[in-house]
This record gives sequence, C-alpha cells and structure tokens, in this order.
Amino acid sequence: MTEKAAKTIRRPRTEMPVQPPLVRIQNYLEVALGYSEEDALTEASRCLQCKKPSCRQGCPVEIDIKGFIGQLQKGDVPGAYKVLREYNSLPSVCGRVCPQENQCEGMCVMGKNPEKTGGPVAIGRLERFVADTFAKRLAGGDAACQQITGEAACRMTRDDLTVACVGAGPSSLTVAGYLASLGIKVTVFEALHEVGGVLIYGIPEFRLPKDIVRREVDAMRELGVEFRTNWVGGKSFTVKELMEEQGFKAVFLGVGAGLPQFMHIPGENDIGVFSANEYLTRANLGRAYDFPNHDTPTFKAEEVCVVGGGNVAMDAARTALRLGAKKVSIVYRRTKAEMPARAEELEHAIEEGVKLELLSAPIALNADEGRRLVGMTAQQMKLGEPDASGRRRPEPIEGATREIPCQLVIIAVGTRPNPILLEATQGLALTKRGYIEANPETGETSIHNVFAGGDIVTGAATVISAMGAGRRAAKEIAKRLLGTEL
Repeated sequence: MTEKAAKTIRRPRTEMPVQPPLVRIQNYLEVALGYSEEDALTEASRCLQCKKPSCRQGCPVEIDIKGFIGQLQKGDVPGAYKVLREYNSLPSVCGRVCPQENQCEGMCVMGKNPEKTGGPVAIGRLERFVADTFAKRLAGGDAACQQITGEAACRMTRDDLTVACVGAGPSSLTVAGYLASLGIKVTVFEALHEVGGVLIYGIPEFRLPKDIVRREVDAMRELGVEFRTNWVGGKSFTVKELMEEQGFKAVFLGVGAGLPQFMHIPGENDIGVFSANEYLTRANLGRAYDFPNHDTPTFKAEEVCVVGGGNVAMDAARTALRLGAKKVSIVYRRTKAEMPARAEELEHAIEEGVKLELLSAPIALNADEGRRLVGMTAQQMKLGEPDASGRRRPEPIEGATREIPCQLVIIAVGTRPNPILLEATQGLALTKRGYIEANPETGETSIHNVFAGGDIVTGAATVISAMGAGRRAAKEIAKRLLGTEL
C-alpha cells in the first residue's frame, strides 16, 4: 500500500442507507436510498487525492475520479458533475449498476489494506450522489447547474456531420452523448418503444428507477440527439440504406445480445417456463409490477426456481418475490463462491429471502397432464478442475438427483446475438459464436465507418464495459469526422 500507507488512519466506508428487507419486498421502489450530503462529504474526505490515482485505471470510460471527488471535497457539486459529464453520459446509471468493486474501487489504494484503512473509497456511491444532487438542484433553478447545462447545449450542431446509432442501450447512448457534445448530429434508432435498452427492459426498477434513465436521455435530447423508436434494424432499414440513402457518415451498431439461451432439457416448452429476458421485459418494460395500472401481467406462482448465478438471475429472483411468490430459489451448478453476480446483489437477494440451491443442475422440467409445470429434477454436482473461466468445473455425482417443487422456472443462463440485423448487413464479419468482429481499439467492423460495441461484440457483459466500447468508438468517429485528435 502506497500514499504513505493510506495515511495510516482507519476511517470506515460510509454505509449506504437501504430499505429494510421485509419492507422492500413489498414494493418496487429503489432499495438503496443514496447518500445524504453529510454522508457524501464524509466519504469524499476519505479520498487521498493520490498523485498517481490508480482508481482511474480501473474505469472503462476513464473518468477523472480524483478530479470529481476533489471538487466534491470542496462542496462544489456542479463542478464535480461537470468533471463526470466530460467522460460519462450516464453518471446516475453508472453510480447504481456498475461493478465498482471490481473496477475503480478495486484499484483504489485505500482498498489494499482494508483493516487498516476502512476499505476503498465508495466511488460509485459518490458518483450517484453527485449526479442525483445536480439534477435536483438543476430542477430547482440552481444558477451554477444551469450554467453548466447551458454551456453544453449552446454548442453549434454540425448538420453536415451525421452519425446513426442502431440500438439505444448503454453503448449507443455513450456514443450519442460523446459525439453530440462535440456538435456532431446523432440519430438513434431503437426497435422498442422506449429508449434505454437493457437499462429499461432488463434492470428492475428497484435497482435502477426508469425516471433516472429518462433523465439522462433527456439531457442528450438537449444536446440535439434525435431518438427514433419502433425502428427495427434489418427490417425497418439496413445499414447500407443509412449510409447510402440517408447520408450518415458513420454508423454505430449497439444492438446488444438479447436472444435468450436455453438448457435444451425435457420440459422447457411447458407452461410456466420463461427466459429471464421475457420475464424481466414483462415486469420492467411492460410494467407488470404495477398491474392493473399497466395491463401487461406476468406469470404468477407460489414456488419459483431461477436457473443461473449472475446479475440477471438475481434480478429475476428478486422480481418474483415482489410479484407475490412465497418461495424463490436460485438453482446454480457451482457454489456461492463461483457466482458471477455482484456481491451486493447476491447479499440483497439473500436478505430478502431468496434461497440458494447450490451444486444443482436442472436435467428435466416436469409438468402435469395439462403441461403445467409442477417441478424440476436437479442433478447433484461436485466441483472438479478449473475450466477456461478459471472457475472449478461442475461435474455430476452419478445417481444423485432430487426433485424441487415449482410452478415457474426462469432461465437465466446467458444470451446470444439476435440475427435480424446481422443477416441483413452484407459484408459484416462475425465471430464463430455469431458476434460482430470489431477492432478492440477503435470499434470499427469489417465495413468502413461502421462501428460496433457492447454485448453484440463481447457477449453478455456489464453496462460500463459496453459504455467503454462506445466511448472508444465515439473517439475514433469524432477523429475521422472532425479531422483532429481529441
């Protein structure tokens, strides 16, 4: 540990207040309540303002973390927000859903010896505080906040420099925000009727309120970004048409990888079996949690099994609880230690009453005579040698199976690319797994001035990694269109 042994004085991280578990499972409101101003300033004071801040190396969008926390230490929220927005188009989102513990906070010098220092600075929580507080002050007419947004909005838009983004998820929104801030005209085409991609249809309201996403999108509209919803790439238009007929100088493909994967076991087509994509889309985009005010109900059951161990599985399990399930179990073929979900999401799920059925792999889904699900047959597993992911490979224990009663199974074992746009784009090189091949430095595909980033390139990953890919592509597009290194 450097920076003079983190100044040797132990000051524990400032805890984030949350709704009590028994209260929050009865509502769909945000679980984490956010810092008060006093809490935020206390936590910001723990930052050492390192001469060579290692935290920035862990951030996929290269936020000047030292800079924004330094402004916050002075009590200058508008100044802190201005630093954030220079790098991040979605600060309120990232402050909520980024895996900071593995990125910026994972590189923080204060985390090298947590027993002595109290742990890494809560960078994500401070980012959320700054973005949310700025928005509240702006809505209240704060002059300093109005000046910052006015400076951004007054930039002259170059209508002769036009870029199309296909898909309105995190990577495309990052491209749009970055380029619009430089005066480049951006049009975003979205297949669904709301803008935000996985931020809207995938992540539940109790983790990421949709008003937060809309607020960030509205800020981009103020910069001149145009959003066109209900436009399906590969059906409503092609990439060739965007460039040759509509005259876009560059196209960014940020369509995600939203086609669900299944387990290919008996019973997957029975009544009561859903992909996590469909289940969460109904609950979030369709507002099933607010039925009957929104007329898109989802499937109800008293006993629910969710298959998988990632963040999507946690979201599905916690959603099922809030929609009335009496018992929700996560069925996972490895142990708790190998679960890829964020530690915070797993902790919240367990606090809320989600059960873990570990070292268990479904081998059949069982239904009654009417083909309605009544249970699951699970194979008991043991851990063998590590596989390519570095986690120990699950191996079946011969003859060891058991029955788990359930009327609803939600499958959250991963996704793959939707082929509609890809098959309609001639000359677009794909990987063996069907994802788009793109230059890792610039994001450019096999087609000149057509770029791609996010899950459609890497496979299912995090929001912030998609944003990092969008930022790299946006920088290359800007360099080409403006003729200068930024």
